[in-house]
Amino acid sequence: MDNPVIYFDNNATTRVAPEVVEAMMPFFCERYGNPSSIHSFGGSVADDVEKARCSVAQLLGAKFRDRDGIAAEIIFTSCGTEGDNAAINAAFKARPGRNKLVTSVVEHPAVLSYAKELERQGREVVYIPVDGRGRLNMQALKEAVDENTAIVSTMWANNETGTIFPIGEIVKIAHGSGALFHTDAVQAAGKVPIDVDALEIDFLSISGHKLHAPKGVGALFVRRGVRFSQLLFGGHQERGRRGGTENVASVIGLGKACELAFEKMDEEPRRLAALRDSLEAKIQAAIPQVHVNGDLDSRLPNTSSISFDGIEGESILMLLNMYNICASSGSACTTGSLEPSHVMRAMGIPYTSAHGTIRFSLSGYNTQEEVDKVAEVLPPIIARLREISPYWNGENK
Repeated sequence: MDNPVIYFDNNATTRVAPEVVEAMMPFFCERYGNPSSIHSFGGSVADDVEKARCSVAQLLGAKFRDRDGIAAEIIFTSCGTEGDNAAINAAFKARPGRNKLVTSVVEHPAVLSYAKELERQGREVVYIPVDGRGRLNMQALKEAVDENTAIVSTMWANNETGTIFPIGEIVKIAHGSGALFHTDAVQAAGKVPIDVDALEIDFLSISGHKLHAPKGVGALFVRRGVRFSQLLFGGHQERGRRGGTENVASVIGLGKACELAFEKMDEEPRRLAALRDSLEAKIQAAIPQVHVNGDLDSRLPNTSSISFDGIEGESILMLLNMYNICASSGSACTTGSLEPSHVMRAMGIPYTSAHGTIRFSLSGYNTQEEVDKVAEVLPPIIARLREISPYWNGENK
């Protein structure tokens, strides 16, 4: 393939920003000390870890600093999955008389798989439905949350459609019954403003590789005063809340990525939304019987979920790949499955449309020229596949 890569799969993972790589490099071979060491060679590394912690806190709106100026509400983790599991685990221990988790049917497997495990352990789990635009059924949520609810856990924004949940309202419902609230903000961090203090969020998890930091590092916000029981036991790292020697270079990278995202928060989302809207408009103008999924009034600026009637999404991806164009059929975690994603099914998307759903997810490194190229090559791909598809109804041939 001679075509340059056009990467429209940033909800699966992002490239590491050059500035992030530069910030990380000294911590591999020059400043490699263990931050838990007594000597100054390691102690100076600990100072950099704390600076990174403050950068994460700034992006999330966590304003509390202890008497040493440390953003003590931030715990570094290995990924969003660990953060999700740790928060839910801690909530049940913080509310020992309560046995219920309330979540949504469209959560990431990091929450849904743990929810199934909790059910096997005898916990009660209530899955709140969504409507055809992926919006949470708020009445069902209100009815589900009661004095037996330990925690409500909902994603901030859906990884497939980009639909944003009304987090502030959900927090109030949870707290109104004495439950704790956790949000998986993996897709939202760096794309939309977040203020954990203003919204009184108890737990919030992010993952570095979704916002131009490396894979294998994340962070969990735990509100000051909320009891937290650790998930990983070992040494005294992270103030005794997560055992294990810190992944220093990646922690530094996450801090730098959060710093960059905070600096660009005013202009970057608007630019991404303009690119997304341009892509959708060009596709809809050139291809019949396509549908944009999700809540078009409240969604991530970088995410577009589009269903093409009568064809398989995997086939579209294979032909796009011939042009070195990278996208996804729904969530990367379900790629390879022949069934529509659980998100499409929960939204009630018709089978013939759900099967032909492609997710395009952009980043700050994408350009209008790339959008134009995708819009140019996609119509003949769709026409070719519909000509040979047994599911195409014959319209517009």
